Amino acid sequence: MTARVGVVTFPGSLDDGDAARAVRIAGAEPVRLWHGDPQLHGVDAVVLPGGFSYGDYLRCGAIARFAPVMEKIIDAAAGGLPVLGICNGFQILCEAHLLPGALTRNQHLHFRNRDQILRIEATGTAWTNTFQSGQEVLIPVKNGEGCYVADTATLDALEAEGRVVARYVGGNPNGSQRDIAAITNPAGNVVGIMPHPEHAVEALTGPSLDGLGFFTSVLKHLVGTPA
Repeated sequence: MTARVGVVTFPGSLDDGDAARAVRIAGAEPVRLWHGDPQLHGVDAVVLPGGFSYGDYLRCGAIARFAPVMEKIIDAAAGGLPVLGICNGFQILCEAHLLPGALTRNQHLHFRNRDQILRIEATGTAWTNTFQSGQEVLIPVKNGEGCYVADTATLDALEAEGRVVARYVGGNPNGSQRDIAAITNPAGNVVGIMPHPEHAVEALTGPSLDGLGFFTSVLKHLVGTPA
């Protein structure tokens, strides 16, 4: 049976269509989920896409965290549902306390849009199991508030527990502490990533095909997850 991956659309979402396309290219069925609908419609995994949910008012992701669909996602994530937050989705995951820390204004105060090399650090997550540890991938970044910050104890715990999923290589585009580009929760089913893997899934539009591995990984994970 084809896996069904939900892609949430919030007011101001920008990359929900791209995320749905990446899901389809990976071989799954994308299911569009509306922010105001408190139902997940039986999806096997969820992607929170990039963009500017609710206009980024208050703080990025601060309002989206209270959307009706997020109540279901938070509960389902606690039960093991794979959830990937990309850029604004990463911000939402932090606001929802599914991931620690926060994403703040880029240290140089400029928006950054460029192709970026990442080093995959953790391959035991639902979204990175098809990569090799230490593998370098080329993924676009585009953010103005992508600087990952956390207190020292949290950063040390992420390091000690192997929960840093990816780091920036060849220059840090936003000043993220310890060059962190992506992290995971302790269970490995929730991943937040600031760069955009959905923009690197086909040769016509991406700088590489390296982003596809995030989406094929969750399909591999679902096959190995008992019903």
